Amino acid sequence: MTEGTTTAAAESGDTLTRLEQEGEIAADYLEGLLDIADLDGDIDMDVEADRAAVSIVSESARELQKLVGRDGEVLEALQELTRLAVHRETGDRSRLMLDIAGFRAKKREELAALGAQAAADVKASGEPLKLAPMTPFERKVVHDAVAAAGLKSESEGEEPQRFVVVLPA
Repeated sequence: MTEGTTTAAAESGDTLTRLEQEGEIAADYLEGLLDIADLDGDIDMDVEADRAAVSIVSESARELQKLVGRDGEVLEALQELTRLAVHRETGDRSRLMLDIAGFRAKKREELAALGAQAAADVKASGEPLKLAPMTPFERKVVHDAVAAAGLKSESEGEEPQRFVVVLPA
């Protein structure tokens, strides 16, 4: 191994360790929240796309819907609170992703299909297509789906009315 390869491997290991630590801190915070709310749920941790990913799952997903809220509004707020808890412990900004009762996973599938369909429509028409306003998470999934379909997209507008525009080739 060369010195550069060794350094890159060490940095990769350091990053994984840091992300695993973020997941542990987030899990502890969320377990406390579940206890306070008197809700049952198991916490799964992973590292996906250079982010800590934490999921709360339960056999009774209906009970966890309180933590998702309408259109994921409560989930978004809990994600930000969890990121703040991680920041308080580590001093570093966290990009942690939180999923509750599979809400975000299901949303990701729907948005990927929307992005693929939008790309197909733009390929057929040759005209740019503006989509409805979305959260940063939603826009990222759509951008990835459009790129996978071989087109480019960009975000326009100001939060909370920021939206994706799918561009022709």
